[in-house]
Amino acid sequence: MSEFQDFLQEQLKDEDFRREYENIQPEMDVIRAIADARISQNLTQKELAARTGINQADISKLENGTRNPSLNLLKRLADGMGMDLHLVFTPKHTAENQG
Repeated sequence: MSEFQDFLQEQLKDEDFRREYENIQPEMDVIRAIADARISQNLTQKELAARTGINQADISKLENGTRNPSLNLLKRLADGMGMDLHLVFTPKHTAENQG
């Protein structure tokens, strides 16, 4: 395991930290999905901006988490990369749901 993963696992033992970490996970998943999709196609932010009409600075803000995307913006990004956008709702895994 990496030093970061070791550190994260240690921090996740703290209930308050774990709760906050879980609360931001959906946003982190969106950020990761946008960047991973762009990188998988060997596109720069500038190239993706040209394909979508979205300002490169706004794409940068999306990828660094300082801007939250609308559903319309996500669809434009997906279209610009020749991809479909799928949103999935899944059951939470809690002790209450397992009983």
